[in-house]
Amino acid sequence: MHLEIVSPEAKLFSGEIESLTVPGVSGSFQVLNNHAPIVSTLTAGEVKIEGNIAIEKGQESLFKQEGSTTYFEIKAGALEMKNNKVILLTD
Repeated sequence: MHLEIVSPEAKLFSGEIESLTVPGVSGSFQVLNNHAPIVSTLTAGEVKIEGNIAIEKGQESLFKQEGSTTYFEIKAGALEMKNNKVILLTD
């Protein structure tokens, strides 16, 4: 599935991933390929991205990579999943 992480300042990431775990307001949840369409608000916490991804130059300080898992801290945000495309809006 395709993931885009967007902040008010810039697009932080765009690429193919295997799964995404986010801190939803009612608790963390995971999004996998072919997930049903969903829109959700997010709370402060850690976003976990599974898959071998390449972080764009200049964005390395925002992400922590451990093997094929990448972590990213958010303060709040929103997520939309539709047709195997996830858009994560965060501040």
